[in-house]
Amino acid sequence: MQRILVALAVLSAAIHVHAASPLEAHFAADPGQKVDAWYGEQIARYTTDPSFNTQLTDYLPASDTVPSPAKALGDVSGAPNMLPRLETVHDYFRSLAASSPRVKVFSIGQSEEGREMIAVAIADEKLLADLEGNRERLAQLADPRKIGLDDERAAKLIEQSVPVYYITGTIHSNETGTPTSLMELAYRLTVDEAPYIRAIRSKMITLITPVVETDGWERKVDVYNWHRAHPDQQYPPLLYWGHYVAHDNNRDAMLASLALTRNVIDTYTGWHAQVLHDMHESVPFLYDNTVGAGPYNAWIDPLLVGEWQQLGWNNVDTLTRLGLPGVFTHGDFDTWSPGYLMFIAATHNGISRLYETFGNDGADTEERILDPDEYERTWFRPNPPRAKVLWSQRNNNNYSQSAMLTALDYFAGNSQAFLRNFWLKSKRSVTKATDSGPAGYVLAADDPRSSAQRKLLQVLQRQKVEVQRLDAALTIQLPAKKKSAASGDDKETRADDAPSTRTFPAGSYVVRMDQPYSRIADVLLDRQYWSPDDPQKHPYDDTGWSLGDQFGIDLVRVTDAALLDAPMQTVSWPLPGKVAEGHGALRVIANPAAPELASLRFAAKGTVIEIAGEAFRIGERDFAAGSLIVRRADAAFDNHAARLGLDVLHSDTLPKVATRKLGLPRVAILHTWLNTQTEGWWRMALDDLGIPFSYISTQDVARGEDLRKRYDVILFGPIGYGDSRLLIDGLPMHGNAMPWKKSALTPNLGRIDSTDDIRPGLGGSGVDHLKRFVRDGGLLITSMDTSEFAIDSGLAPGVSVAKPGNLRVTGTLVRAQTTESESPVTWGYDKPFTVYSERGMAFKVSNQIRGDGRIVSADDHKRPTGRGGADDIDLPQGAGYAEPPELPSVKPWQALPLNAEQARNNPFLLPQDQRPRALLRFADAEDLLVSGLLDNGGSLARHAAVVDARLGKGHVLLFAINPMWRAATVGSYPLVTNAILNFDAL
Repeated sequence: MQRILVALAVLSAAIHVHAASPLEAHFAADPGQKVDAWYGEQIARYTTDPSFNTQLTDYLPASDTVPSPAKALGDVSGAPNMLPRLETVHDYFRSLAASSPRVKVFSIGQSEEGREMIAVAIADEKLLADLEGNRERLAQLADPRKIGLDDERAAKLIEQSVPVYYITGTIHSNETGTPTSLMELAYRLTVDEAPYIRAIRSKMITLITPVVETDGWERKVDVYNWHRAHPDQQYPPLLYWGHYVAHDNNRDAMLASLALTRNVIDTYTGWHAQVLHDMHESVPFLYDNTVGAGPYNAWIDPLLVGEWQQLGWNNVDTLTRLGLPGVFTHGDFDTWSPGYLMFIAATHNGISRLYETFGNDGADTEERILDPDEYERTWFRPNPPRAKVLWSQRNNNNYSQSAMLTALDYFAGNSQAFLRNFWLKSKRSVTKATDSGPAGYVLAADDPRSSAQRKLLQVLQRQKVEVQRLDAALTIQLPAKKKSAASGDDKETRADDAPSTRTFPAGSYVVRMDQPYSRIADVLLDRQYWSPDDPQKHPYDDTGWSLGDQFGIDLVRVTDAALLDAPMQTVSWPLPGKVAEGHGALRVIANPAAPELASLRFAAKGTVIEIAGEAFRIGERDFAAGSLIVRRADAAFDNHAARLGLDVLHSDTLPKVATRKLGLPRVAILHTWLNTQTEGWWRMALDDLGIPFSYISTQDVARGEDLRKRYDVILFGPIGYGDSRLLIDGLPMHGNAMPWKKSALTPNLGRIDSTDDIRPGLGGSGVDHLKRFVRDGGLLITSMDTSEFAIDSGLAPGVSVAKPGNLRVTGTLVRAQTTESESPVTWGYDKPFTVYSERGMAFKVSNQIRGDGRIVSADDHKRPTGRGGADDIDLPQGAGYAEPPELPSVKPWQALPLNAEQARNNPFLLPQDQRPRALLRFADAEDLLVSGLLDNGGSLARHAAVVDARLGKGHVLLFAINPMWRAATVGSYPLVTNAILNFDAL
């Protein structure tokens, strides 16, 4: 067999003829099908080196009825200097559906800003005509209980069914090659008559969502258009992607807090797909991280690991034989966290896959110079990318399409085998409760944090997990607890606890492990342990995430199989409102550290609400400080409280208790123009809680002299830069202004916030205005790097960042507890609870502005050589010498007291009412770790986690933790909402 290879037009028009290899023959085009010569010439023109293309994508078949991408784009896919609008992309797929019975388009939901997401199904006409029949057969394979876990019936269904391969693109908005690549891929799958593509169409359904982050894509096109209109100027980075977060949108697969995640989950599970293949662009030239590195997620089915290896290595082998340089797998991406979009498949009995191709953050053709760790040869990258390369968007499209076509070809050729594995994984998920355990998880009906419990149940519902409620009280056996020192400092094993029992009341929620999606429930609810000795020393993302701990609820992992035999009923959604108890005109709302108390204050803004400044008791019920009291409530108030899941008591009597009226605090969220990613989770948290806020930038603060007239509380969430100087100075002011605002050229910018130039920072004036805001009685709340900024800029006298020593923490869940310093901030927290630590930050407090310096404590002092033992005092040999004053000894979260000599004429000594207090401290070393990686935890144990610093009449509340992170840290939300409600009584 002969095949013509077209070289770049600028090099030669020669035709090279050679005998085709078996691989080339397999992927050969249909010799009887017309090709679009112009399109092929454009592909060759835009491909910067012939070795950056394959025979799969160096031509395009012609069709008289189906439009090619050029019809929509005005040029070929991957052409330089242009990015298509979302409407253009979606309209093109609909034009395919209108012109071919092999394509159908489905609307799958909207973004936070109302932009549509679509899914495009491509297969033979016969398969598309039987979509619902195939869906129903796959549903039975997905839920083996429907056919009694019968392998013979499953085998017949498998023979009659075809798998669904779901491809998603452009979740990361600065990865710009995927929309046009998927447009062209869809066209090829629709019209190409090459035998291997005919086999793909006849043996599987390809499902495509070309743009996942639709809001961010429109903003990226705006930024790119501005760049093209100002080619010689610096252009702004993509500061806002989605409405809330940027890159972190690919960390939402656990909580499903973003609309895009929920839409993809609904689509994947609704189609009962077998693969979710997410396309990215950040690694040269093509990294198939399907295989990844260790440690692998501990809850996935072992069959999936084999599928990862099978698919990943086959893809690399095929592409390498086709001549593409720089294709590899394995890499250093650990496959531990289930937070990535692709992992929706891994936790729902499918196969997760991900490509990283090389991209230029736009459609410019650029000379790229790689770093050594990108181009150097390793065992898993024997065919590395080139160190210096002229790279185009067309190169990107060639790679991603060639890879995807070979992946689809392999999957189609083994479609029945993958369906059999899908059945087995689904079946093993149902038998998991008895095969490997646990039997399930129980959420106690008498949990005082009922509102947080409801939120976790809603997360499970988004993940399609079945939840039941006990018909009657149930007593189950709990295993003995094996404890070991969790600090990571040693491995000393402590005595085992004895086995015990626990009785759960009727109405307790049960998450059984004998259901099809047991694995996602198990991975979310169980705890994680990342060994400090693990060979992987650089975790890719958070190492701990156990949601029961993060939500602060009473959740029990149950291994006792008796749970499975207990009578229970399936929960229907949405959950009904919380039913109030008691009778009477008064409403008393308990405060178990629930952020919904703030939600209630703002929802019922016309209602007079009092807050108790101390604990009290009504009948047999105890109410903590911070509980709310309403003396005159209407039906609307009761509806709000029920909807929020709050624990409300109706009563006619109230003991004598000190209260004050709650106002409506004026809240602002402050952001920089450096990065809006992490503070976006704070915006989402307040929006979800219904707490209104103004959204202001550091530039607004620099201009606004009297912030206190407008705001009571300013939240300054983490930025992610950790550079106080950069926050103040902003970006360098040389060169041109970089606007972020709405214009005819950029109609989608400025929707969330806008500026004529993103470069100016907070400036000295902004720092002064924040100081005046606090001195005049305002509350500034900071977290992590913004807490460092507050310390560096003099907003938090007496506070410093503790030295971490050799501590290792990577997105770890640890325990914290309140200190002896009482504060409304910690109301409702009556026992240690879980907080999120990104890198192990902690604080030190001092009674002096500049810290304790050389003041010696009992812990620091080492006795000199002399008489007696190590604990004796070396008194000099002579008359008149007395035992010296005892040196001060304090806990790590406390400030050292100064003696009279140290305080005498000391200008740095803070007045008593201006001294910082640690309100929350990390647990003791042996109790510190909850989930994730913790090494040398003694460096973090017992240090301050939250500090209330004073400046004038106001407060700066500093968090070393992130209390509002990825919609998961619900258990620490009340630290923020308590502070908001009580800003004037701290």
